[in-house]
Amino acid sequence: MSVYSSLTRALAQALVDVLWFVDGCEDDQMDPDDAVKVLEGVAHLVTQLPNDQRIEFIDLLGSMAAEEADPSRREFLEGFPQGFGLVEEDF
Repeated sequence: MSVYSSLTRALAQALVDVLWFVDGCEDDQMDPDDAVKVLEGVAHLVTQLPNDQRIEFIDLLGSMAAEEADPSRREFLEGFPQGFGLVEEDF
């Protein structure tokens, strides 16, 4: 039996893994310009999701954050919706 409840969950986990790695890379691990391109590219992609899929993704990120034992990764998950443009920023 798979450790993931759905393909959506597995793909979201993989996406978060990659983005968390890219976001945390030092300059000698990854070119900063390339890192920004990756992060901005994903942000653009997820902001294009239809509203129902966006809500589903935000809910999934919330579940993942609630289950996360690593505080820094939990913080990344909790900030993902705002950081990647899935929700409006509060001013």
